[in-house]
Amino acid sequence: MYPKTLKHPAMAPSYEKIAQMSALPLWEILGDVVGDEPVPMGTPHIWPYAAMRDVLLDAGQRISAAEAERRVLALKNPALERPGISQTLFAGLQLVLPGEVAPSHRHSAGALRFVLESTGGYSAVEGERCVMRRGDLITTPSWTWHDHENTGTGPLIWLDGLDVPMVNFFGARFGEELGQEQQPILRPDDASVSRWASGMRPHDQHHEQPWSPILSYPYERSRAALFAAAAGATPNPQHGFKMTYSNPMDGGHILPTIAAFLQHLPAGFESAAWRSSEATVFVAVEGEGTAQIGDSQISFGESDIFVAPNWSVIRLQARRDLVLFSFSDRAAQQRLGFWREDTALSD
Repeated sequence: MYPKTLKHPAMAPSYEKIAQMSALPLWEILGDVVGDEPVPMGTPHIWPYAAMRDVLLDAGQRISAAEAERRVLALKNPALERPGISQTLFAGLQLVLPGEVAPSHRHSAGALRFVLESTGGYSAVEGERCVMRRGDLITTPSWTWHDHENTGTGPLIWLDGLDVPMVNFFGARFGEELGQEQQPILRPDDASVSRWASGMRPHDQHHEQPWSPILSYPYERSRAALFAAAAGATPNPQHGFKMTYSNPMDGGHILPTIAAFLQHLPAGFESAAWRSSEATVFVAVEGEGTAQIGDSQISFGESDIFVAPNWSVIRLQARRDLVLFSFSDRAAQQRLGFWREDTALSD
């Protein structure tokens, strides 16, 4: 509880009495409470998709979607005691087999889904089916009904990203089952894309929620926008060509707690070192490369998932043309006013 060497040894006789009063002498532990800069929480780690997929498909033969409710392999950071890919984020790989439905429920935690494998299927959110194709990003804002169905012939697998650790930290965890397998569908498929993602806003409709009204960000459109922005431009030294999935109402992040990004690193690109106070989860959509995160060297290929803890120095290198999807807790940090980035690092 206290450092081995007390800063104020003359006070030591009083510390037992202070502890009995359920109090602490802040002057002995001030550096652990208010420090000069963040300490990374967790460790860099990679989850190779091929190996994870094999385990997930095996689970699919042993437990049904109905039995599991959500057939998910949670990605646990090996340096953290509680479940979570970082101190603030939950991530998992979810599987729905052909003909299966993951039943409708809702919860306090906000979520995003990044599709890794699909021959057909959708995620229904608040009465709207969002088609799931590889690379598509689908959001499930806090307390919205959602269920998932595989209408294809092969496995439907996606990366879940949720703010569960943040919600649980605040003691604000709530959940509810709909009581039926699937929710009523109230709008055409991908209606939010056509309604809100055209650069125009419906004149007689308002969106007062703190999340994006767009529930689906199709990869085809996102990738095209990324490469159009990169054409003839100079890559950022740290990030190459990087775009933020945004809320069309205010240009902010898609969820109040989670930010999401898509970036392109041309073959041979080596980024300058950088770090920020956010924890970031990466997945390779196209190509392959290496990531130097702190003292860890990670080699990754398509669909592999890796994490960079907060305030870890990051360097990325593209062995082949690389497209990376990532999500982080930057949205929450920026809303609270303490997000920071450091790009003035020497290589």
